[in-house]
Amino acid sequence: MKLGARNQLNGTIVDVLNGATTSHIRIDIGDGIIVTASITNEAVDELKLAKGKPAIAVIKASDVMVGVD
Repeated sequence: MKLGARNQLNGTIVDVLNGATTSHIRIDIGDGIIVTASITNEAVDELKLAKGKPAIAVIKASDVMVGVD
């Protein structure tokens, strides 16, 4: 698979948490670092995502926002 996004993090799925319409996929990328992605339940089914399977977190964004109170 070729993508224009340069931030590709290889890892293993540690959790698939399904909601009503959206799932949270937690990917262990090593050294205790977990990346969480929110994707549609339909995408989870199409990609056959499951705990223990390898996955790539692809990050393509123009902004990252962080806030505290």
